[in-house]
Amino acid sequence: MHNNTILLVEDNPDDEALTIRALQKNKIKNTVIVARDGAEALDYLFGTGAHAGRDKTKTPEIILLDLKLPKVDGFEVLSRIRADELLRLVPVVILTSSKEQQDLISGYKLGANSYVRKPVDFSEFTEAVRQLGLYWLILNEPPLGRHA
Repeated sequence: MHNNTILLVEDNPDDEALTIRALQKNKIKNTVIVARDGAEALDYLFGTGAHAGRDKTKTPEIILLDLKLPKVDGFEVLSRIRADELLRLVPVVILTSSKEQQDLISGYKLGANSYVRKPVDFSEFTEAVRQLGLYWLILNEPPLGRHA
């Protein structure tokens, strides 16, 4: 069961603002939950810590995940998501400025659905977000059981 939220896991305030602006510019009206480090993302997803008591069955529609995060890095967050029965089918898009080929390979090996390098240019980034939204939130058919 999902609840039409987008979980944005991003520690850079500029990139967070840029992503939210790009979503709004593309009229993507999903609620955006922001986690500013990997530990906060895991607390949200697993209903622990500051998010204790949150209904874990209400999974995000999509997770936009940065790799270079404080406390727990994006790879660890991704592997925890993929190891969980409730979360393993949630689409995860890695949004990173990393140019490392190894990061790309590791991301896919751990089960990322997509890997997008953050362009520096706002109009390019807005277009990338528009296409992500169009694909993952409108065109993509999730597996049975993912929709309420």
